[in-house]
Amino acid sequence: MSAEHSDNFHHVRDFPFFELPGGMKVELPSLFGFQFTKFMVLQAVAAVLVFLIFRGLSKRIASGDAVKGRFWNFWEMLALFVRDEVVRPTIGDGHHDHDDNGGASDDDSAPVHGGHFADQYLPFIWSCFFYILICNLLGAIPFLGSATGSINVTGALALCSFAATCIYGVRAMGVGGFFGNLIPDTGLTGIGGQVLSVMMFLIEGMGFLIKHSILALRLFGNIMGGHTALGVMLAFIAQSVQLGNGLWSVVTVGSVAGQVGIGLLELLVAVLQAYVFSFLATIFIASSIHKH
Repeated sequence: MSAEHSDNFHHVRDFPFFELPGGMKVELPSLFGFQFTKFMVLQAVAAVLVFLIFRGLSKRIASGDAVKGRFWNFWEMLALFVRDEVVRPTIGDGHHDHDDNGGASDDDSAPVHGGHFADQYLPFIWSCFFYILICNLLGAIPFLGSATGSINVTGALALCSFAATCIYGVRAMGVGGFFGNLIPDTGLTGIGGQVLSVMMFLIEGMGFLIKHSILALRLFGNIMGGHTALGVMLAFIAQSVQLGNGLWSVVTVGSVAGQVGIGLLELLVAVLQAYVFSFLATIFIASSIHKH
């Protein structure tokens, strides 16, 4: 057995089937010529799980009583952490300078529905965090996989973040204010200042695109890298069979121990990468709604 045939590599490669123990394959259907794949199913599963979890949590919070139960407290704790440690401190309370060209007025910085100003951006950030977290954690279940191990999936997530940043920025600053925010003050006047401003706008615009592209690459690389490391370590066992029983036993023990250690580390990475993506998306939104 080679590394490329290891089950762990199926965690980062998309197929129109699920491969079960013993090599049995469960083929996925196609609809009007459109082929469903494993990662499509896993993304749908993640979306349904997020919906069910937070529908149940919202019902318990709506009653006005304290949320009870370790399961529900766990998800409430994560939601409050994202709100209180990521979104609110990063975006602020809205008392910032605003653009004069159709940007937000002082009324726009008022708290939303009696809450914190930054709470209006919470639904998107929460959705990113918990959706990515569930997608990542599904990879810890044997014979499933992490949809976020596909660059297509992480690219789509980064595109959503890019769109949200633009929409929120235009809504807060106006079209002119949003694009004008990409031009730093050069301090020069005349033609030289205009030429430099255009150059800076192009550079900042390119940087704006690159920053969101890195969102996709960072998430993809970390998830794929972890599963690839597991696959390589598992392949050591198969390769050592040809070298004798003594070496095989030593390699097997070391490989299994390494698999357990990396598997535990991947659980941490699953949470950490969901946090990093959400935190960076929050920073991008904050930079688009405040003049700088």
